[in-house]
Amino acid sequence: MSDYDEYRWNRLSEGMSYFHNHFKHEFNVLYELADGSFNKRGMSLPSYLRMATQLGKGLTVHHTIEERHIFPILAKRMTVFQDNDVHLKSHEAIHHGVEELTKKVRKWLDEPSTYDPKEMRACLDSWREVLFSHLDQEVKDLSGENMKKYWTLEEVERIPM
Repeated sequence: MSDYDEYRWNRLSEGMSYFHNHFKHEFNVLYELADGSFNKRGMSLPSYLRMATQLGKGLTVHHTIEERHIFPILAKRMTVFQDNDVHLKSHEAIHHGVEELTKKVRKWLDEPSTYDPKEMRACLDSWREVLFSHLDQEVKDLSGENMKKYWTLEEVERIPM
């Protein structure tokens, strides 16, 4: 197979990897700064909490696009993208974590003196594994090697990304 064909087969996984690596980085920075070291970087608590809000919004938008425009196409031949299978169940678990994070952020914005680094990290820890595993598995499931089991190259190129 030519390098160009390899690129074409892996277009979906490479594109998804770009977004997923961004989310992992944002999550890790949020976790690292949860101890209050955001102050050392010139950030206020509200600025730090806006980062948390942006992560949640970014994941929500990303998953909404996947669920409405990409998964329905993939689900026609790939069971892991069907309604009650692994990826949608992961989205649900991730969004439960995002909702919990959002509640805490609102509380801390209303009452900044109640911010608790341990509580923030515990919240993030509660959904880190499902998030990171999901992001990695989705990229793997979209790899050219895996896509060849279900699709032709021409079909893969018609799947939106």
